[in-house]
Amino acid sequence: MSLPHAILTALLEKPSSGLELTRRFDKSIGYFWSATHQQIYRELGKLEGEGFIRALPNAQPSRGQKKSYEVLPAGRAELARWAAAGQDPKPLRDTLLLRLRASAVVGTAGLEADLRRHLELHQRQLAEYEGIEKRDFPPDRDAPEDRLRHLVLRAGIDLETFWTQWLTHALTEFANLPAPPAGSEQPEATPPEAGQP
Repeated sequence: MSLPHAILTALLEKPSSGLELTRRFDKSIGYFWSATHQQIYRELGKLEGEGFIRALPNAQPSRGQKKSYEVLPAGRAELARWAAAGQDPKPLRDTLLLRLRASAVVGTAGLEADLRRHLELHQRQLAEYEGIEKRDFPPDRDAPEDRLRHLVLRAGIDLETFWTQWLTHALTEFANLPAPPAGSEQPEATPPEAGQP
């Protein structure tokens, strides 16, 4: 997903100013596609220059008044084209998993505490998503657009459920690891062999 398409999506849902978009990103789209205030304003300028959006006329123009934007037919067509295009899944790149792999060769000092911290963060995010689901998606809310939005939220719930289960399992594995021999947690660097840099 790209930021311009995220902005087009948000503006089709509701015409907004840059500040309103930033707030909406913080509360909804930002859960799976984040952007800073500056990035959003920069993209709004580009989208307007490409003829995908336009600033709504103000009823009473005044200096410093925030501009609200709406999507033009060309922007809707671009979003529809992008949404219909195929895209391969992105390979998983996670620093925590790489650090866990590294700990197999350099020792686990500090990693268990960080796994506990990650578990707490994922549990908190899961609770937040479940609260949103309870509040915004009651069983009788069944319109097609609501069902699709709920699918996005379910992806977040399922992902956080995976991480909380995996981290709980990882911490159980840590508890069952044999204690390392004294001095093996921080091995000394091996001197290079003769003739090697």
